Amino acid sequence: MNNNDTIKKTLIVAVSLCLVCSALISFSAVELRDLQEANKTLDKQSKILSAAGLLEEGAEVSTLFESIEVRIVNLETGKFDSQINIADYEESAFSRNPATSIELTSDRDIALLKRRENFQTVYLHYNSEDLNAIILPVRGYGLWGTMKGYLALQPDLKTIIGLEFFDHKETPGLGGEIDNPKWKATWKGKEVYSDSGDVLISVIKGSVDKSSLQAKYQVDGLSGATITSNGVTNLLSFWLGDMGYGPLINNLKDQETKDV
Repeated sequence: MNNNDTIKKTLIVAVSLCLVCSALISFSAVELRDLQEANKTLDKQSKILSAAGLLEEGAEVSTLFESIEVRIVNLETGKFDSQINIADYEESAFSRNPATSIELTSDRDIALLKRRENFQTVYLHYNSEDLNAIILPVRGYGLWGTMKGYLALQPDLKTIIGLEFFDHKETPGLGGEIDNPKWKATWKGKEVYSDSGDVLISVIKGSVDKSSLQAKYQVDGLSGATITSNGVTNLLSFWLGDMGYGPLINNLKDQETKDV
């Protein structure tokens, strides 16, 4: 009787099994890549719509997103740029490339980004021809990694409609509470700029004193998550300032003044 339990035959079976499994995994990865990318895009679109208060329960996200105008903005000049194809824009690639980004000095890098891209996508929603909301991509370091989200502002360009994060590594139950609907609801109606144009919005430690004159610029802190709270404050201060969308917002305000 032949002995099938030889080392050679065992190795052949093991290698064959590994090759089959590798082939199946590779095939699945390739076949599912488009679906994964589509789901990723759909999730971002839903967060953009949610930040602007435009997400409707039961409605198709892709259909709702058709009302959003996507523009590329030059962060240096604060002006829209039509030379870059939106389909070709990829944030991480632009922020890594020295030709399309700048290195941030430590005194300016309050969001701990290291580099900032020179161009960004912004999202505009109009009622007829009147601006209804502008949605701005924001990101910055929290406790364990970079938090990425969208901040939506009213047409006055200083009052918050909503803030949504779509990617972060914060601790569930602590910093992860940035996803808590109750906490997100506290952002609505808060103001980001003082009358003189300074960025004042912040996540404070503890609860906001509603009788305080500063209450309109403050959001309740996340219990047990001081670093995450500070990270949210810092990323908003960066992106709403001169190194972020400050020039764009000033240009839009000037344009609005001229149109009056």
